Amino acid sequence: MGKGGCISSSSMANSMPAKEGGNGNGSTMSALEKERQQKINAEPKFYWAHDEEPHRRRKQEILQKHPSIKKYMGIDTTTKFKVAFWVAFQLLSLHLLQGAPWYTWLFCCYTLSGSINHMMTLAMHELSHNLGAKFVTPNRFLAILANLPMGIPAAASFKRYHMEHHKFQGEHVVDVDIPTEFEGWFFHSTPRKILWCLLQPLFYSLRPLAVNPKQPTRWEFINILCIIVFDATIVYVWGIRELLYLVVGTLFGMGLHPVAGHFIAEHYVMNEGQETYSYYGPLNWLTFNVGYHNEHHDFSNISGKHLPTVRKIATEYYDTMPHYHSWVKVIWDYIFDTKISPYSRVKRVTMEDREIEDLRARGGLVS
Repeated sequence: MGKGGCISSSSMANSMPAKEGGNGNGSTMSALEKERQQKINAEPKFYWAHDEEPHRRRKQEILQKHPSIKKYMGIDTTTKFKVAFWVAFQLLSLHLLQGAPWYTWLFCCYTLSGSINHMMTLAMHELSHNLGAKFVTPNRFLAILANLPMGIPAAASFKRYHMEHHKFQGEHVVDVDIPTEFEGWFFHSTPRKILWCLLQPLFYSLRPLAVNPKQPTRWEFINILCIIVFDATIVYVWGIRELLYLVVGTLFGMGLHPVAGHFIAEHYVMNEGQETYSYYGPLNWLTFNVGYHNEHHDFSNISGKHLPTVRKIATEYYDTMPHYHSWVKVIWDYIFDTKISPYSRVKRVTMEDREIEDLRARGGLVS
């Protein structure tokens, strides 16, 4: 596995062919080229690419060679049962931990609540792709159900931003999965990267509002209302301590936690020329196979259940790419390798500013 930061930002940008100028003879720069250069100059420490994201092209190649993959496209009917089980498990945990000493509460909050609530964020991820039911609306309600034990509304907004992450991977000010210039500038040392990992829930919540704000939709209001009612019920039935068990568990699970290693593993540049990475290890059992991330981006309409099969069928593609076997090691390398930082992400400019404004005016890809 190569280390991140091994190619310079400018070399990656300059290695990609630039498009010809707007007048067709290459003598003048197009509006897109001008905007691209301005954005590269403003944030030169990221990795910049001038081509489109790699997954669309690879999907076409794989389907030409392995058309049998098409039969795995579609929903996973077991997702709703998994969500219901783990939501019920969290409620049972609240009952069983009543009166527990603070150290038992804290241990269970990090290990159980943190892991389960992170698992529910990945259930929300599956459901954002409509992979839990045949129709869109049941997927939305299932995602809100998965969101309940987290104690913080997230499902509806996550879907809106995540669809843009897939379609416009790496796109400047559209893909909010990419850290901001401030994050790259400030969180560069080992102590600060530890703090960045601890604060990931905060950045994932606030970064979209700062980078690509959207007007809330009725689904976000429904989501918020459901969370308020659920949280109030928890406080009424069990008390504030039990609500904190859920909310703090969410913050633990999305912060400096083994399962949260996938946040870094998925798209941080650890190997020259590669921007998406898969993880093949036991934590996939708890995370709807989100570790199969190249497979997921190539085939986002295939549920996590079948992504290992996709890897087996197209092994000549996936097994030859650098990948991980430990999310804990990914976190360790990120924190202690001086060449890796929030800047270690690929950005691209394939949309003009007016196109981005049009997208925002429509409320994004998904309302």
